[in-house]
Amino acid sequence: MTAPTTPAAGAPAPCTQPGAWQAVHVFYAASPRPLLLDCVRPLVDALTEEGLLSGWFFINYWLEGPHLRLRLKASSPAAEPVVRQRAHEAIDAFLRQRPALYEVKAGFLADLYETLFKLEYSDEQRAELLGPDGRMRLRPNNSFADLPYEPEYGKYGGPAGVELAEWHFQHSSDLVIEASRTMNLHLRTILLGLSAQLMMVMSATMIPDAEALGTFLDRYHTFWNNAFSGTNFTAQQGYDRAYAEMGGSLVERFRQVRAALADGAPERLPGFLRGWAEHCGELRRRVEKLARDGELVFRSWDGTRDITLSDPGDALPMLLSPYMHMTNNRLSMTIRDEAFLSYVLARALREPTQAVPR
Repeated sequence: MTAPTTPAAGAPAPCTQPGAWQAVHVFYAASPRPLLLDCVRPLVDALTEEGLLSGWFFINYWLEGPHLRLRLKASSPAAEPVVRQRAHEAIDAFLRQRPALYEVKAGFLADLYETLFKLEYSDEQRAELLGPDGRMRLRPNNSFADLPYEPEYGKYGGPAGVELAEWHFQHSSDLVIEASRTMNLHLRTILLGLSAQLMMVMSATMIPDAEALGTFLDRYHTFWNNAFSGTNFTAQQGYDRAYAEMGGSLVERFRQVRAALADGAPERLPGFLRGWAEHCGELRRRVEKLARDGELVFRSWDGTRDITLSDPGDALPMLLSPYMHMTNNRLSMTIRDEAFLSYVLARALREPTQAVPR
């Protein structure tokens, strides 16, 4: 994000202390593309140019219905009410002009959200979100609400790790919106191709060693595949056929990406990957510094203890998984997509360069 030049008339006076993060959840049961391009992007750009915003990002989520979680950090405490009001006005205007027509009441998506609800929340947590029919309560479509911003300190390494994640998430959000503007991401082949290449760059930047990277991708695939093994939301059938249809293109592209990164030459990559590679390189350096300084404190999977990771070799894979997943989240990739792409990338990594599978 470029720094604002001169604050607009009426903007709060500059303040060295930024404001608090605000979270607006926009319940919109349709493609997020128009919401991002016609509402979020103009809003964020205007607030930034006026010196009212010091950070932002978005994620897609499903709890209480499909929605976009817009996170905005005002440039100062005095700017907080202005940012909130401007966000409300922009979102309200958009929903009036382009409402989502789909209602999530039955079918595949409703079943998917119900499955996620049961898998990710305890009985006690679910009890607070159940509707009269015993299923997850759904908020009205084409509505929005201010809800608490709850950083996942245990997942991202404590306060310092969350601050780094927020910085990274803004770059990821900017990248996804620009890709949505310039690419035909409604075509699955293009969406899958973009995601695969972003995964190549990020994973190879964080884990340059081929063997270690292959192990990470195997584990990433296993996690998403096993998490939904009792459902039909992931499916291994057809993986080999789909991989074979790619010929040697995936193998060669992964080789080119890894070679450019190993040589410290991101300029050899296509434009959109070049910027992503440069960002991921800076992200890696920041993770390494936080680890060496002992500032990355994670919560154990069972929630019983804190774990400080001071070895960058341990911290990088730990953070790569949620970093990569959240970029795919912003692209609206499915669980099945992530399981599939991690499988084919691991296989492509191990394939001899000259091999062309048939």
